[in-house]
Amino acid sequence: MNKLGVGVAGVGEMGARHAENLARLIPHARLVALADTSLERARIVAQELEVDHYHDSIEGLVARKDLRAVVIVSPAKFHTRAIQLAAAAGKDIFCEKPLALTLEEADAALESVTKAGVRLQMGHMRRYDPAYAQAKQRIEAGEIGEPIIFKSIGRDAKAPPASYFDCRWNGTLFHDNTVHDFDLAHWLMDDAVVEVHAFAARRALPQLAELGLFDSGVVNLRFARGAIGNVESFLDARYGYDVRTEIVGTKGTIQVGSLRNAPIQVLTEAGSQHNIVDHFLVRFADAYLIEMRDFVETILSDRSPRVTGVDGRQALAVVLAAETSFRESRSVQLAAPAQSGQARAT
Repeated sequence: MNKLGVGVAGVGEMGARHAENLARLIPHARLVALADTSLERARIVAQELEVDHYHDSIEGLVARKDLRAVVIVSPAKFHTRAIQLAAAAGKDIFCEKPLALTLEEADAALESVTKAGVRLQMGHMRRYDPAYAQAKQRIEAGEIGEPIIFKSIGRDAKAPPASYFDCRWNGTLFHDNTVHDFDLAHWLMDDAVVEVHAFAARRALPQLAELGLFDSGVVNLRFARGAIGNVESFLDARYGYDVRTEIVGTKGTIQVGSLRNAPIQVLTEAGSQHNIVDHFLVRFADAYLIEMRDFVETILSDRSPRVTGVDGRQALAVVLAAETSFRESRSVQLAAPAQSGQARAT
């Protein structure tokens, strides 16, 4: 199998991890070049990974003839334009979530991909996490009967710096965090969300009120076949990075996730202690590697992505419905999407 020439656009914390995986842990990938609006940051990461080429714009990256695929890890505000540029250059695309900030932008991105006849894979990496993947297999095998309740918790250990919010380049809590849970809900329940009722608050980070943002949210869900669900998100839990999901079925329940970083517990006179996961790149290290390996193999094998642009749009639709629900203090209905796979171009 030949090596896939790949470029990474955006080498902040997450982009640098994707770049490292491509350079060091995926034998069939060849990391050709990096791009970042901070040329110095791109230079530093390139030097660390022994990559010869780096650029200060995605235009420079996608113009390269020696790469076939682009990994987009820029802030969400720039996803649509980056996808359009990469598609116009004939590059297959991996894009981090969310697909876009609005459905209009998402549709424009998907249209450009379809027109160019390239592939788009979305970065909903929890589907690749070994524990979640096993849960999916066991649900499909019928171990818990028919899934009837979906419950998910996503709590970050520490809120991002003020600049993350002030720049206006990112979305709301629902866009940036809860979108993972909305994608999981659709995937694990094998059903579409058709109604949401969302609540949100700014009690931990009251300064977010000035920006129209929020630090915590609870979203109730109703699925097309009658199942129900609930998702909780929080930006500043302090005690650790806490992601857990529970699927209740007619014959049993599956629980995914744990706070513990290692299967060891210390018992002393003072009580018990165990290590706690403190960062998303720790908890989902395997998922990030497996999903990027799958992207590379998808392109080299000329097959359709497992997590498509349509999947990304569907999760975004729930995000936007939840935001409307919170801001207008009402439940919001969503049309159940038609059951269809992704053509090669979406």
